[in-house]
Amino acid sequence: MEMNREQLEQVMPHRDPMLLIDKSITTPDGVESYYTVPADPYYTRGHFPGNPIVPGVILCEIMAQGSVLLFHERLHDHLALYAGMDKVRFKKTVRPGDKITVRSTINKCRGQFISVDATAYVADEVCAQGQLSFMLTQK
Repeated sequence: MEMNREQLEQVMPHRDPMLLIDKSITTPDGVESYYTVPADPYYTRGHFPGNPIVPGVILCEIMAQGSVLLFHERLHDHLALYAGMDKVRFKKTVRPGDKITVRSTINKCRGQFISVDATAYVADEVCAQGQLSFMLTQK
């Protein structure tokens, strides 16, 4: 299964400027999602002037949104909220213009709680990784 931005908007509540995924594809190993950082995104204007770097919290959000296709069928009547982040590490600086690939798999699923292993790459180099936990709540 493959979803573009318009299709992702059907299952995700995010909209510009916070929709941070361009496309997601189901793979035999999980989900692979893609996002190209714009030339001048709002989140780098003050981080840092003259040396724009994508903040770590935005990388975490990109990984979270990139993982949604793993459990998208449950999002028609639920909203996925962060429940926690564990073992998050930042390995490489991400800048405007970079193309990010997120690979994610479900680690654990227990009722309304879902744990995901996610890794973000730029040019096949790990830039961020971690375990992201979600709690599904009724819309």
